[in-house]
Amino acid sequence: MTGRRLRTVLLLAALPAAAAGAVAVALKAGHRRLYVDRHRIELQPQPRRSCPDCRGDGGWWVDGANPEMEACGCWANRPTWCLSLLPVPAWADEPPF
Repeated sequence: MTGRRLRTVLLLAALPAAAAGAVAVALKAGHRRLYVDRHRIELQPQPRRSCPDCRGDGGWWVDGANPEMEACGCWANRPTWCLSLLPVPAWADEPPF
């Protein structure tokens, strides 16, 4: 193998690692979490650590007879992006036995 061809092969081998690093930095800067399985790829919003309202907790507890958590607008008003890959198989109507 010549020097030029070896250099090209090494550059192409390093390209996926650099792309993965760039994607990780972009997800962290955009405050999103990546979820992947064989049926979908999903980007879910995450609370910002620098949010002055929730301070990165994602919300706060509302007092009352039934206490529940109120979501902060730093992540609750942002959309979840989903890309479907394979269809989820349908469940049978009858038990298997």
